[in-house]
Amino acid sequence: MNRLSRLLKKRGFTLIELLVVIAIIAILIGLLLPAVQKVREAAARMSCSNNLKQLGLATQNYASTYNSKLPPITTRYQTPGVTTQGGLGSGASILVTLLPYMEQDNLYKQFMATSEQNPNPTGGSGGGGWNAATSAGVLRIVPIKPYQCPSDPSMSSGFAANQVGGWAGSSYAGNWLVFGQSRDSSGGWGTTWAAQYNIGNIPDGSSNTIGFAEKYAACQGVSGTGGNLWSHPSGDWGATWGPAFAAWRQDNATSPWAPNNTNVLLPPQFQPNPWSSNCDFSRPSSGHSQVALVGLLDGSVRSVTASISAATWQTAIFGDDGNVMGTGW
Repeated sequence: MNRLSRLLKKRGFTLIELLVVIAIIAILIGLLLPAVQKVREAAARMSCSNNLKQLGLATQNYASTYNSKLPPITTRYQTPGVTTQGGLGSGASILVTLLPYMEQDNLYKQFMATSEQNPNPTGGSGGGGWNAATSAGVLRIVPIKPYQCPSDPSMSSGFAANQVGGWAGSSYAGNWLVFGQSRDSSGGWGTTWAAQYNIGNIPDGSSNTIGFAEKYAACQGVSGTGGNLWSHPSGDWGATWGPAFAAWRQDNATSPWAPNNTNVLLPPQFQPNPWSSNCDFSRPSSGHSQVALVGLLDGSVRSVTASISAATWQTAIFGDDGNVMGTGW
């Protein structure tokens, strides 16, 4: 052992040298953390995009099964012995209807067996399929992984954070203007919520029309308390909880979520913070940084940035306005 080695071994580290080493390590960690966060967010965004892609393909497969029909935003059933419109109730949400095409056929069968609904899109009877018994408990508490975005901060172990133990949540919602009826002139929301278009006759084209968008599983704040529950039918029963957005009556400009609520036509919220008070359940909402993912009816997925104008967003969600896409698309 030479003299320098013996000297260093004897002296050890001084306090200043130790602090310098700690400072260098802290700087390195500070440089690495943003990179790790970016990688994590990129992975979450990829997973989210894949989920929307699956929903798009499920819609295409549903259309192939039912003579090009689009799945309804929710089904309706007739209360036995009641023939008036007031006797109509809600049934299966669009996310329930698409279960067989999301590799969840057993859950769908259990839902339908309990609700006694006809799986044919033309109608049915019965209700309450969300309470169907499964090996994991009642159906409404069963989480569906493809319906969950890793970036959704309002999701708690598969539940909407304001419905833990009650209803499993979804990070995605269907476009009411496409999958539902928006031009009903009967004075109500109609006797059916079947889609008004087929997959091949959307006036603005399937590649220019949004079918699905990100939407937080739980929202309570801007427009009141609501959520996005995959098995909740919405419609006439608890409209604020169903997996839908842009519920809008074009003939008299009203929404089932609130009379004359024009928020339903606004672009998505981008990371509303905190979600518990600043999230608006009547609008799509994204947990990604300045980006919201949407699924188009041709099965593709694209990113929408915070620069999108309200006019452009409305062009993308209305399937028949005939307008050309504007800024931010």
